[in-house]
Amino acid sequence: MAIHTQESFTGFIASDPQLSHTGKGEARFYARVGQEHYRKEPDGSFTELDTTFHDLVAYRATAERAHERFAKGDSFVAEGYTHPYEYERDGQTVQGEEFVAKKIGHDLARTSYEVDRSQRNTRTAEQEAPAAAASREAVRNDDPRRIRESAAPGPGL
Repeated sequence: MAIHTQESFTGFIASDPQLSHTGKGEARFYARVGQEHYRKEPDGSFTELDTTFHDLVAYRATAERAHERFAKGDSFVAEGYTHPYEYERDGQTVQGEEFVAKKIGHDLARTSYEVDRSQRNTRTAEQEAPAAAASREAVRNDDPRRIRESAAPGPGL
């Protein structure tokens, strides 16, 4: 099966996050976000370029969680897509775009935090393939099968 990928966006929350609701009653998170840019120089150093600012939105449960967890200044990594749109300002049609975050979290390269695993979803363990569980059990028990299994190439290798 192919790896599923989407656009990603990294930056920092530049405004106070806002939570509102759409006409359908769905939660909508909005924040103005900044993205720093750098140019690598021939000598290996980096030159800081102008920071750009963009609109970031999220909907439904992601919006509610983002509003609870993010504050102005936080660094983030988001997965989603760029949504172009048009609006009118002073009688003129203006082109705009926003990043729609389907998933968003703090950038752990720039954020210190602790993980609370007390609410961990147990579905993953229940759906685990029996062969993978047996393989791990063999390693734990120092079973000779471990050598045969580790020598066999995995799918796609």
